[in-house]
Amino acid sequence: MRAPLGIILAGGQATRMGGGDKGLLRLDTSRIIDHVIARLDPQCDGLALNANGDPARFAPLGLTVIADSIADHPGPLAGVLAGLDHAATTGHSHIVTAAADTPFLPCDLVPQLQLAGGATGLALAASPGGRQPTFGLWPVSLRNALRQALQDGTRKVVQFTRAHDAGTAEFPDDAAFFNVNTPDDLATAQAML
Repeated sequence: MRAPLGIILAGGQATRMGGGDKGLLRLDTSRIIDHVIARLDPQCDGLALNANGDPARFAPLGLTVIADSIADHPGPLAGVLAGLDHAATTGHSHIVTAAADTPFLPCDLVPQLQLAGGATGLALAASPGGRQPTFGLWPVSLRNALRQALQDGTRKVVQFTRAHDAGTAEFPDDAAFFNVNTPDDLATAQAML
């Protein structure tokens, strides 16, 4: 089975950080997103970035940038849909999503999600702190159902995935999913390194 296409979700507005792109913030000697790429890329058959606005700001990353196809920033599900639509053009059967502000994501994210995906090929990550809905394995075959759900007003990842029998990949460490939402979180991530 071909490895999934990795989609890094960076389409949010970063309001708690004062706006801008959290993934481009410095963490030690590189950017947060560089840490995400270093962990996710070896697990995937290529990477793309879901982000809105001017894609040129991400040019140094060398990744294809795909924008939401649903207007008004409806949340991570719109980024998932953009990733599924892109994967349909590249011949991938699945995508794996990860947030651009999570520098410590698991190095075994993809195989664990694939094991949990079972017959549906759909799975979300979870840790002792709860579900991690921006980390998932998504079959491209769900893209039309997801598009319809978004048009019908669905905004919660768990609401959509529950309706489609998603599996759950359990990870033992909450720190793997630590995300940088505030300046204090950035300082914590620096200490975690």
